[in-house]
Amino acid sequence: MKVLVVMGSKSDSHIAEKVTSILDEFGVEYDVDVASAHRNPKKVEELAKKDYDVFIAIAGLSAALPGVIAAHTVKPVIGVPVSVKLNGLDALLSIAQLPPGVPVATVGIDNGRNAALLAIEILALKDESLRRKLEEYRERMRA
Repeated sequence: MKVLVVMGSKSDSHIAEKVTSILDEFGVEYDVDVASAHRNPKKVEELAKKDYDVFIAIAGLSAALPGVIAAHTVKPVIGVPVSVKLNGLDALLSIAQLPPGVPVATVGIDNGRNAALLAIEILALKDESLRRKLEEYRERMRA
């Protein structure tokens, strides 16, 4: 099982690092790429059609990236709004308010860690060892 982490811009790499650190901790395979929904729409479409199990799309401002990926796949897409302008509220609303029929799961502003954990929860539905690791992680949080 594999996750694709896509940033709308290289300037979002600090958020991608939050995602990949959690994926590394759980031993989840992933790739990272940069593709703007506005500047590289063909590349985004090609990425969305690749054989990944979950997509994590990191974007600020108009934050179109998660929705564009969701338009080209029926696999889960998790959007991470980035605080660039308006404290990230513009990006949050852009991702959370997609039209009916093209859902994107949305985590909090700059919250790459939760995006990774949500991706792991999705993957754990079919991976028993990953589910156990997630349960152990949650148990450590309670201690």
